[in-house]
Amino acid sequence: MKFDRSRCEGRSAFPLLTQLLSRFGFLVTVFFAALLVTGCAYKKHEDTKNETQGEGWSGRISLQIQSDPRQAFFTGFELRGKAEAGELTLTSPIGSVLGVMRWSPYEALMISNGETQQFESIDALMIKITGAALPVSALFDWLKGENTSLNGWSADLSQQKNGRITAKRSSPLPQTELRIVLDQ
Repeated sequence: MKFDRSRCEGRSAFPLLTQLLSRFGFLVTVFFAALLVTGCAYKKHEDTKNETQGEGWSGRISLQIQSDPRQAFFTGFELRGKAEAGELTLTSPIGSVLGVMRWSPYEALMISNGETQQFESIDALMIKITGAALPVSALFDWLKGENTSLNGWSADLSQQKNGRITAKRSSPLPQTELRIVLDQ
């Protein structure tokens, strides 16, 4: 069975992720579904060698956007650095790197398939990749257990010590839900 990319064009709020996933075809889809069913997460690791790099986390991330049609995004991730400067690597269920996002106060880059795209900020990059404005600075706080509200987002950190974070954006529309699962 061959994946027909043309059937998905124009429908996804995640055009770059749709493009990346379509290159891997049906096999990755099967592995991705198996990963979601088994619920496995990657081990959390911390980089203490260089304080300027900040902390590091890895696991699974889920983003659901209540648009018409409803959009959903699931992937593995590794996050390093700080809100001001960092790196987010997105991985497929079999560990292939789908893309790497790097940002600093001066620019944000998306590196995928040997190509680099430049954006003015991490916020602009996140909107392009996911279709939603994800609050990167609040994300770092949530991972540290600090309940920060930003740009209509609020987080439920009641399970943060168990490696689970849920955050919701009620406004502006569309409503968006972000779920993060880390291994302790």
